Amino acid sequence: MRVGVLQRSSVYWATDHEAHEDSPGIAVIQGHTAYHVPTGRVQPRIPPANRPGVPPVIVTWADADYLAEFCTDIAALRAEVDIVVASCHWGLGREPLAYMTQIARGAIDAGADLVIGHGPHYTLPVEIYRGRPICYGLGNLSFETGHGGRKHENWLGMLVELTIDGAGARTCGLRLVRHNDANETFFCRLADETEAVTDLCARSKKLGAVFAAQGERLHVV
Repeated sequence: MRVGVLQRSSVYWATDHEAHEDSPGIAVIQGHTAYHVPTGRVQPRIPPANRPGVPPVIVTWADADYLAEFCTDIAALRAEVDIVVASCHWGLGREPLAYMTQIARGAIDAGADLVIGHGPHYTLPVEIYRGRPICYGLGNLSFETGHGGRKHENWLGMLVELTIDGAGARTCGLRLVRHNDANETFFCRLADETEAVTDLCARSKKLGAVFAAQGERLHVV
C-alpha cells in the first residue's frame, strides 16, 4: 500500500515564511479573522448588542484560493495512493476554530482519509466527518523547550492508530503519551489519565466521535 501525506500551515511568520515561486519557504493556507458585533443574542445569557461593551464575536475562515489549491492537490494525490493523510499546523486555544473545520472537511471532501492537526501544545477534540477522523490537535509527541527557551512540562500527546485494508482506513484509535524528566516519550495507562480521557471524550462526542476504551487504547466506535 502507498500512503501520501500533504502538509499545510496556517500559523507562520508573516515575514517571508511562505514559499513563493521566486523564494523558498513553507506551504500555507492563509486564515482570516474578523470581529463581528452581534445584532442579537448569539447564545443564552449573552446580552444583546444594545449594551455598550458587548464583546465581539470572533469569526475565522480559510482563504478560498489557498483552500482550493490544497483540495486540488489532495484530489491529485488521491489517484496515486491508497491512503491520503492531510496534516495541518493551525489553532489557537483548546477548541477547533471555524477555519480549521472548513479546511479539515474540505480535505476529506477532496479525498483525504485522515486529517491530523498540530500547533497548540495540548490535545484538541476529534471529529468524525463522512466516516473519517479529524484529529484537530494531537498535542505533543516529543517537545521539551519552546519559544524563549521555556521548558514545557507535564504535557499530554496522542498517537493515531489506523487499521487499513485494501478499501482504505477501517478503524481509528488513539494512544496517549507523556514524557519523563529525561524527555523520553512513553505510552500512558488510561487509568492514570482519567480526567484527560473524560474531557477528550466529552468534547469529541459533540463532534460525532464516540470513544470506547480497549486495553490502553481509545477506539472510535
